[in-house]
Amino acid sequence: MGSQSCPSSKLPLLDFSMPESTKPGSSEWESLKPQVREALEEYGCFEACFDEISSELLGAVLRSTEEIFELPLESKQRNVSEKPYHGYVGQIPQLPLYESLGIDEATVTERVETFANTLWPQGNPNFSKTIESYAEKLSELEKVVRKMIAESFGIEKHIDENLNSTNYILRFSKYNGPNTDDVELGMAQHTDMNLVTILHQNQVDGLELQTKDGSWIKFQPSTPNSFIVMISESLTAWLNVRLRATCHRVMMSGNEARYSLGLYSYPKDGSIIEVPEEMVDEEHPLLFKPFNYEEFLSFYYTEAGQAAPSALRAFCGM
Repeated sequence: MGSQSCPSSKLPLLDFSMPESTKPGSSEWESLKPQVREALEEYGCFEACFDEISSELLGAVLRSTEEIFELPLESKQRNVSEKPYHGYVGQIPQLPLYESLGIDEATVTERVETFANTLWPQGNPNFSKTIESYAEKLSELEKVVRKMIAESFGIEKHIDENLNSTNYILRFSKYNGPNTDDVELGMAQHTDMNLVTILHQNQVDGLELQTKDGSWIKFQPSTPNSFIVMISESLTAWLNVRLRATCHRVMMSGNEARYSLGLYSYPKDGSIIEVPEEMVDEEHPLLFKPFNYEEFLSFYYTEAGQAAPSALRAFCGM
């Protein structure tokens, strides 16, 4: 028997489609920057309008997502990776409604084409063109958000190094409807371990967010073309916990499938995450030692990492 659905709530809706809003120093940039910080301090996330990705491109991406999951299981399982959750994930007894695939370094043409050729040995150039355009444009929004965060905390001198040491993975996810009006688990509650996560979904709800007081709210997009921007654990660590990572889960009901696309920024192999000295003072003592993201991710998926109340604090906390 599933649990009851939680109440719905609207997140702050920030408009990155305004003229000049993505250009540092413009009046629109300066107006939007404190709104980004305020939303992230309150919720750890916000909803974003971003017209650089057109309705036509979004429609094509969602159709491509459905096309992926219509493939035979053996085709999807060819999406493999040495990194946890970077390849195909599915057929998990504890998460029977969920499966996903990923393109690592999704802003690199060759990596997108390799993914497409793996799933469709005969090739799928339309898919590759659509996905590459989507990932490239959405990564620009992610960079704008991180630049605004850095400026708002006075650590903009560190942001170029932070951005230049970043990769992106694009994950395609499907949550099957449980064919019941009861609410069933699609994805267990968690925070993401990367830097920033940007999600887009079809018109089937299911994403729920945990608020500061520990209660849960159901996310319902304001428009079909919006995105949700969420802070993840590694950025929280870099900021010495001035912002909190968004704890979220997916709860499904009914018989319609929920499709979502997530762009996840994460540090390149070998990169070290270190709290800038400007983020440490008497009120905010240093909470984390410098750490290697890849090593942290490996620890997170161990028994000790999964058992810890905070894997990040267990791995590199002071």
